This record gives sequence, structure tokens and C-alpha cells, in this order.
Amino acid sequence: MLGIALCIVTVVAVAACGADEVDVGAATPASTPTASQPTSQTSLEIAIQADEGAAAQEWTLTCDPPGGTHPDPAAACAALAGLDVGVLAPVAPDQMCTQIYAGPETATLRGTWNGTPVDASFSRNNGCEIARWDAVAGLLPTVGATPS
Repeated sequence: MLGIALCIVTVVAVAACGADEVDVGAATPASTPTASQPTSQTSLEIAIQADEGAAAQEWTLTCDPPGGTHPDPAAACAALAGLDVGVLAPVAPDQMCTQIYAGPETATLRGTWNGTPVDASFSRNNGCEIARWDAVAGLLPTVGATPS
């Protein structure tokens, strides 16, 4: 369906430019990567630190197709596809958050998501941060998971 819609938009755009004839058969399907298209517009570096003194564990993740050193890239890409981009924004400084502590873990996501730059940090030190952590939990490997 997306390929059909893309072709229709292309035909309209060409016709609007004054072209007399359009060769729809020559259109490249949207799902076929070309030399000018990257195979993945999602490429993330994920780091999780179990506590302040521990070394961070790091993984990579690419989607379309799923890959990288993440222990389960297909599940992580599926979790990422279901996320609201707003979860990547930091908690506003004036946001009221419950003062509960769920642990010393921190995580960072850096790279690109659907072609958009990402540089997000997560913790579990108050209710707002815990909610953000829980929202990306399907993307974060379990600390101690071996990179593939």
C-alpha cells in the first residue's frame, strides 16, 4: 500500500511539473534499497551501567534489518517501533516527580532512530525517570547479557 501511495505522489509531482508522459513501471519500489538509500536509518549505541562504580556494558543495535551486538535485536527493534519519540526527551526541570528510588542503574542511547539523532540518558532515581526507563525497557538488554 505504501508503494502505491508513493507512486501516486510521484506521478502527481511529475505531472504538476508539466511532464507529458510518466513511466510508472520504472518507479523503484519503496522497499528495495538503492545505492543512495541506507539499509538502516536506525543505528544506536546502548550503554547500561549497573551502578556508579561499575563499568558500563555496551551494545549496538541496527534495525531494517535487525542486527548489531544486542542480545535480541529483533525484539529490541520491535520495542523501538512501538515507542513514542517523547520518551527520549529528558524530564523537564520543573516536572513534579514522586520521590521513589528504584535502583542505581543508568542507561544511554546514542545514534539515530529513523534517521533522527538520538542522545538520551535514563536513570531510575525518581518516578518520572522510572517511567521513562520502563518505556524503553524492551530496548534495553539485561545487565550481564552477553553481546552477540
